[in-house]
Amino acid sequence: MERVKVDLEGAPYDILIGEGLIDGAAQHLSSLARSGRFLLVTDSDVAAHVLPRFSAAMAGAGLALEVHQLPAGEGSKNWAELERLVDWLLSRHVERSDHIIALGGGVVGDITGFAAHIVKRGCHFVQVPTSLLAQVDSSVGGKTAINSGAGKNLVGAFHQPSLVLIDPTVLETLPRRELGAGYAEVVKYGLIDAPEFFGWCEANLDAFMAGNADARRYAIARSVEAKARIVAADEKELNGTRALLNLGHTFGHALEAETGYCDTLLHGEGVAAGMALAFRYSVRRGHCPAVDAERVTAHLERAGLPTSLRTAHVDTSGARLVEHMLHDKKKSGGSLPFLLANGIGKTFLARDVDLADVAAFLDEERAR
Repeated sequence: MERVKVDLEGAPYDILIGEGLIDGAAQHLSSLARSGRFLLVTDSDVAAHVLPRFSAAMAGAGLALEVHQLPAGEGSKNWAELERLVDWLLSRHVERSDHIIALGGGVVGDITGFAAHIVKRGCHFVQVPTSLLAQVDSSVGGKTAINSGAGKNLVGAFHQPSLVLIDPTVLETLPRRELGAGYAEVVKYGLIDAPEFFGWCEANLDAFMAGNADARRYAIARSVEAKARIVAADEKELNGTRALLNLGHTFGHALEAETGYCDTLLHGEGVAAGMALAFRYSVRRGHCPAVDAERVTAHLERAGLPTSLRTAHVDTSGARLVEHMLHDKKKSGGSLPFLLANGIGKTFLARDVDLADVAAFLDEERAR
């Protein structure tokens, strides 16, 4: 088992990574139970594939679970499901000292964390992520949210978990497409500031996708370490450091909005296409060597991920996509900063991007 500490002043917590952590969860959670029980939130897919293992482990330690089940999918990150979840927590007499367990992917973690933040002005929660995307990204760092009609993750709060338990063996139940979508976030850490890790990804992609335990554990641990370091330096995106984690997201969220936040384009797929677009746009602006953008595109395509508007199932004007970007959370003072790159492992925040030029670039990209 590997242990990574998120070193936040006043609220540090551990991320535990290891095969079999689902089956040994009670060892790490029993001290957090109130009267021998936990309130747990999951979704219909995880309830079928992972919850039986987790429930058996907890029951074996004499711990009871009360379970609230969400419909699987991004569509559950909405006001109606948040209201249902909060009402359920209150009906189960949740207390501020309780630790609510989020057992699932990014949707479950995001909405559970947000509910834990607002119910009774704040309860504790524990992340037990079951998708690759949640394991390497959304379960770490304390960003919680739901979607709204205006865009993705625009209603939320920073609320750090008390503990994160990551068991790579649960990835064996993931469909190949979901695994690929999570892998986009793994690649992201190499592209931000770790070119050697991107090189590792290029050399080990096949082993990772084939289920090699060492490759998966290494990729998850290195990703979590990278995010923990960045979050500790800038927990609430006040100095710009944490914004680096949004590489690919400004383009990607626009693509997700255009496709309706549904299974047409998974979040990680949007991020993959967004990163490829960010690198090609960096070439257009003279920041990045074309060969680096080509390397990024080639690797993402090897992983079966979209890298263009066409492969992201988007065929619309650049102006329309820029309109989606105007709802971006990073917008400040009327301007929208972009994550661009001087090369692989050399991401930076650009505050001088002309949105008309972005629209023109995206119009050209429609022909790819």
